[in-house]
Amino acid sequence: MKKLDNVYTYHAPKGDQSERYESIRAKARELAELIEECCPDSREKSLANTKLEEAVMWANASIARNE
Repeated sequence: MKKLDNVYTYHAPKGDQSERYESIRAKARELAELIEECCPDSREKSLANTKLEEAVMWANASIARNE
């Protein structure tokens, strides 16, 4: 149950976590802009953007859940 508690509980930012979340989002934004510039509108481009959003979410969750 401890694992479920960790997954399904809000984790308020502490220490420098907010700054690290923002750093991850900023780098992802840079890549998103590059994808927008380089890739034609397509299903594949949409999937690339979706996966990038997922990567940001999981990276930030790793910080929130494991510190």
